[in-house]
Amino acid sequence: MNELFATLSDGTPVHRWTLERAGVRVRILSYGGIVQSAEVPDRDGRVANVVLGFADLDGYLENPGPYLGALVGRYANRIAGGRFPLDGLTYALALNNAPNSLHGGERGFDKRVWDVEPVEHGVRLSRVSPHGEEGFPGRLEVSATYTLDESGALRIAYEAVTDAPTVVNLTNHSYFNLGGSGNAGGHELRIAASRFTPVDADLIPTGVEDVADTRFDFREDRKVGAGYDHNFVLDKGVTPAPVEVAELHDPASGRVLTVATTEPGLQLYTADHLSEPFAPGDGIALETQHFPDSPNRPEFPSTVLRPGETYRSETVYGFTSR
Repeated sequence: MNELFATLSDGTPVHRWTLERAGVRVRILSYGGIVQSAEVPDRDGRVANVVLGFADLDGYLENPGPYLGALVGRYANRIAGGRFPLDGLTYALALNNAPNSLHGGERGFDKRVWDVEPVEHGVRLSRVSPHGEEGFPGRLEVSATYTLDESGALRIAYEAVTDAPTVVNLTNHSYFNLGGSGNAGGHELRIAASRFTPVDADLIPTGVEDVADTRFDFREDRKVGAGYDHNFVLDKGVTPAPVEVAELHDPASGRVLTVATTEPGLQLYTADHLSEPFAPGDGIALETQHFPDSPNRPEFPSTVLRPGETYRSETVYGFTSR
C-alpha cells in the first residue's frame, strides 16, 4: 500500500509504503529510505512495533542525529579526518562528526527523497548521487530493494554502479527493541565474530583484536548492556549470499531477531546517546557493513567501487519467537 505521508517545505511529497506478509507489517518512507516501523508478534501472538521511529516526518527532520531506521550512505560509519586517498588523489568530506565524517556527511542518503517503485512483495528505492555530492567522487546510481519473504523476514538488497572510482558502504540504521518499549539492554545477543576493531577516543579503529576474555565476546548469548559503538569482524568475511551472523532475543516477549548478511562487519550500537522522546538504551542497532575508516586502511576489506563493477550487498532481518 502506498500513501502520501507528508510534504517537505519545498513541496516534495514523501510517500509511505506498507508491506505485509506472514503476520509481519513493515512501513518504509521514501524520505531517507527509512524503516519507520516493523510490527511482529511475540510468543503469545501479541503484535508490537520493534523498530524505533517517529509518527510524523517532522520527528525525523527535527531529530536527524540518531538516523532512526535510515538508509545510510554514501559511506556508513566514520572516515577519519573526513579525508581519504584514492588513485593518487585525496578527497575531503564534511566533518559532521568532528573530527570525522559520519554516515555520508551533512546531507547523506538518509536525508534524500528516493524514487520508489513497487516490486513483488516489496519496493525498490533508487536515486542518483551526483559526482561531488558530499565530497565523494563519481556519479553513483544506487538502489535498495526492500521485500518481505515467505517467512516475514525483511530483505534489503543494495546495488550501485559508478562512472568514476569511488567508495561505497551502505547500511540500514534501524534500532531494534523486541519488547516494543522500555530499555533494550536486557536483550540477549549472539554475534559470530571472534574479532572486533577497538577504537580511539574519536571512535576510529586502531586495529583488530580478539574478543576472547573481553566484554566484546558475544559468541555465546549474553545480555547486551550498554557502552557499545563498535564494529565486529564477522568470522565468515564477505560472502556472495547472506549468512546468519547474529541473533537478538528478548526473554520477556520471546521475540527473536536474526541477522544474515553478505557484509564482513557488524556495528553494534547500544544507543547510549538517544534523547527525547527516547531514552538511552531504548534500542539496539545492528548495522551490517564494511569496517569504519576502510578507505584509509588498506588492510581492511576494500570499499572501492570502479566503473564496470557493481556494488552488491544484502541483509536479511528475520523475525520469530520462542
